[in-house]
Amino acid sequence: MNQLKMSQNPDKLHSSEEKLSGLEDDQEENLDNSDQSVRKRIRQSAPGSHRDDTPKSSPSRPVSIEELMETAKGVTNMALAHEIVVNGDFQIKPAELPEHSLEKKVRDIVHKAFWDCLEAQLKEDPPTYDHAIKLLGEIKESLLSFLLPGHTRLRSQITEVLDLDLIKQEAENGALDISKLVRFVIGMMGTLCAPARDEDIKKLKDINEIVPLFRAIFSVLDLMKMDMANFAVSSIRPKLMQQSAEYERKKFQEFLEKQPNSLDLVTKWLQEAADDLAKLGHEMLPPYSSDGATGGASTLCFTAVQNQAYLKLLKWDHVNRPFPETVLMDQTRFLEIQLELEQLLLVGTVLLVTFSAAGPALIDVPGFAEKIKTIVKVLLTGMHLPSFNLKESLATVGEKVCAEVNSCLSQHGFTPFSAEREAVLKGQIQAVASADNSICKLIDSRIQKFLENYLASSHQKSLPAIPGGLSPIQRELEEIAAKYIRLVNYNKMVFSPYYDAVLGKILTKEESQIVGKSEES
Repeated sequence: MNQLKMSQNPDKLHSSEEKLSGLEDDQEENLDNSDQSVRKRIRQSAPGSHRDDTPKSSPSRPVSIEELMETAKGVTNMALAHEIVVNGDFQIKPAELPEHSLEKKVRDIVHKAFWDCLEAQLKEDPPTYDHAIKLLGEIKESLLSFLLPGHTRLRSQITEVLDLDLIKQEAENGALDISKLVRFVIGMMGTLCAPARDEDIKKLKDINEIVPLFRAIFSVLDLMKMDMANFAVSSIRPKLMQQSAEYERKKFQEFLEKQPNSLDLVTKWLQEAADDLAKLGHEMLPPYSSDGATGGASTLCFTAVQNQAYLKLLKWDHVNRPFPETVLMDQTRFLEIQLELEQLLLVGTVLLVTFSAAGPALIDVPGFAEKIKTIVKVLLTGMHLPSFNLKESLATVGEKVCAEVNSCLSQHGFTPFSAEREAVLKGQIQAVASADNSICKLIDSRIQKFLENYLASSHQKSLPAIPGGLSPIQRELEEIAAKYIRLVNYNKMVFSPYYDAVLGKILTKEESQIVGKSEES
């Protein structure tokens, strides 16, 4: 009865490179207010100055309507498969029409007319069961659709009890017991539904009037269909991952053949990552790969450079820099993770400052850290919006945190802060707004180190240890890291051949430069 939709439609990104627009134009936008600020920052990264520096592609050839439709279908399917693979929380949810929309008004009028007609038929003397029998037929098909091939006994029961020909004969002879059939349906729904629907089934048993009961049955059946669909999504995800990766790689290869300069941004991105590692002294690495397999220094260096490149995406300037071609489809996701980490950085810094000021008294107090986290998160909501004033918000955070600290100290028999200590703590919290804040830099470096270790151990079952000072935000950090690693691993699965080819050229060039310098000396 109800329509279904994706909980998160594939994102539509406005690329800063004209040569990549064909990969994104057919993806749909479904933005709430918070998403709009994220997308706005991406759209702002498309000034005309970027295009001036980009090699222009040759004029596009005319295409037919059929080709456009096929391409749109392919991009939509690819985007949907991509969304299922990289979004671990992907779910199908019921469509919710806008409250005063024309579509909702029409739907409500049609539904009301149908149910009014059913009620009128059942109130006739004798009752007319034409509509009711049609509904029973739909219910029968729904129940049968939930069965697996091995459910032979249940299939026989449904077919036997909901035999429409027999039901019509009983109706014609005035012997139809509609309540008995509905009780059977509810019982069968209870047998087939997920445990999460047990409460919904229980509520059905409390409805005595037949028309409202039919309406409620169809509502629960729709929920059961969504449960089945979401179960199917989770079941096919591992298989879909491999197939989707191959499909995306194939499509990118076709695109690359038409526009050979489509790896320019990727090359620059990987070159910068290689340069970063060289500056950090990471070029002196043991001659074995990170997964324990012997493969020479180049194998490990490839992995190290790729990981460094992915870390750079979490510090990306989306306003002034175009995103690398191979991660463009996930630009919104990387930006959302980046914004989450920026907020978590402030939360972690405030917690560390607070615990340092309070001393050991509050470290082990149950629930104290969660209260402080809740206060900070609430007051930092919308921190990436242009209208947000970070200094004012941190001043309010300082007031609230000091009040919570004093309350907790008093409750546990400790001396509350003096006015001087309160002033110091408030000042330390407000100082977090400074880009040069040493504590903020320390927390940031430890978060980056944790993510770096997570990348290096992404194929291992055990998680890397949480660096000191990050324990209060461990749960949030691990949740963000899990989303980040899922994105990275899938991107590697799709584009590793291209990265290897680009890195081969970059590292060969660097090695030759090193050899040349050593010979000159």
